Amino acid sequence: MKENKDKMEGAEKKATISHQPSENDYHIPVLYNETLDGLVIKRDGVYVDCTFGGGGHSKGILAQLSAKGKLFAFDQDTDAQTNMPADDRVVFVPQNFRHLQRMLRLHKVLEVDGILADLGVSSHQFDEGDRGFSIRFSGPLDMRMDRRHGATAADIIRTYNEQQLHKLFEQYGEVTNSKTLAKHIVQERKHLQSATIEQFKAMISPVVKGNPNKYLAQVFQALRIEVNDEMGALKEMLQQVPAVLKKGGRVAIITFHSIEDRVVKNFFRQGSFDETPDNPLMSVTKEEILKIITKKPITAGAEELKRNNRSRSAKLRVAEKV
Repeated sequence: MKENKDKMEGAEKKATISHQPSENDYHIPVLYNETLDGLVIKRDGVYVDCTFGGGGHSKGILAQLSAKGKLFAFDQDTDAQTNMPADDRVVFVPQNFRHLQRMLRLHKVLEVDGILADLGVSSHQFDEGDRGFSIRFSGPLDMRMDRRHGATAADIIRTYNEQQLHKLFEQYGEVTNSKTLAKHIVQERKHLQSATIEQFKAMISPVVKGNPNKYLAQVFQALRIEVNDEMGALKEMLQQVPAVLKKGGRVAIITFHSIEDRVVKNFFRQGSFDETPDNPLMSVTKEEILKIITKKPITAGAEELKRNNRSRSAKLRVAEKV
């Protein structure tokens, strides 16, 4: 724990606080202590949890807020609302966090003291077979975070052309034989009737390479990202952060794969999403909007890894509005 805190540049030490994650069947919050410490919570502050889920991180924030404090809890998955605490300081916003600034303005809030986003799929979503997120169950090939609208994973499998499928499996899943997989799907999908998880797995089984579980996890990740436009939503939210944060306010983002982490790292570093190679011969002066607090991403320690296997790929980055 101390090792992770040492990585957190500028984080205040709270001698009287001993955070404990709020664990329930819905979701176990990852990097709980590190995230709350990184936000440096002000007692009378206004905070946003962009991904409420099981409410674990939110409960930790509320524990440090006074009666004057406020927490806005965003979640596009309406199942998450069942985890709302009976607390007048909390406002539940049943929307994607890409609508961050607009929703806050509807509640007469222009600036906040801190923003948190845990980009992982909740344990509840993985463990509910009818959501279609997990390779472990038989159920509909859905994968929508917001089941009120939008195309399902089955719709994408049925309608995307070979080039589109190739691109999404290559970019979002880093699938080794993404081109072969896309071609195989286009050739075989006419035989896919009701498009369940089991039927889809059986259909692509002839082209699975390497460890089947790892391969399928990459394929499902790519489909989930596409179904929910996760990269588009993340970029839109990040672009609103500088305007929404107060001076000295902090943003803490937890990612679970290299694609997300790269987007967050680039935005924190340079305010854009492009990879900019270091060139000692070029001197480009950019206005600093966010100061990076975590020079390297914070990862789970041995104790958390033992308690929660899903924390193994989590990376936390924190930045502060200057």
